[in-house]
Amino acid sequence: MRRSVILIVVGIAVAAVLLGLGKWQVERLAWKNQMLADIEAHITQAPVAVPANPDPIADRYLPVSVTGTVTTDELHVLASARGQGAGYRIITAFETEDGRRLMLDRGFVAINAKDDTRPEHDATIIGNLHWPDERTGSTPGNDLVNNDWFSRDIPQMAQALDAEPILIVVRDTDYPEPRVTPWPVDTAGIPNNHLEYAVTWFSFAAIWIIGIAYLLWRDRRAKDERPE
Repeated sequence: MRRSVILIVVGIAVAAVLLGLGKWQVERLAWKNQMLADIEAHITQAPVAVPANPDPIADRYLPVSVTGTVTTDELHVLASARGQGAGYRIITAFETEDGRRLMLDRGFVAINAKDDTRPEHDATIIGNLHWPDERTGSTPGNDLVNNDWFSRDIPQMAQALDAEPILIVVRDTDYPEPRVTPWPVDTAGIPNNHLEYAVTWFSFAAIWIIGIAYLLWRDRRAKDERPE
């Protein structure tokens, strides 16, 4: 009798914790979906001029429009595009009409187009400000000597291009380049695994409840089969 009571108490307590964690993940899923929807809406708003001192938090994904000169000073950041394989992001210094020198993420090129000649030209760019956080503990250091980059490190890229630490990711341009595919910012890179987490916690709860029920049934059966 005492064993059954302990099993019931422990079973209920652990099941409550597991179900609570599952419920919390469902709530987080609703929050994350709303956050992603807000970001998508923000990304596609009417573009504005690049602020003088944009904030990496408040102005992340800010839609901007800027006119100036796309220079030939560029960096190559290793990347991979679905359906195309490995290639590079082309990061270029961009000189605005009002004398600023910013950075422009022009988009993706295949490996065999990395060393194409991309001449200097004037253009009007519509894009989004971005401060990507791509470096992890396993990311190799950027090779500045050979111009091979493994992450878009804003301060380091700005230093290499002698530009402000402001990156505009191209969404549209009036000077399209055949071998450069714009790779605009979106929410695809923002993880949203809360549904999987919720299913996992609810599954653990179901397995736990079934296990406790089985132990109680086994104890009850053993008691019933015990000789008087």
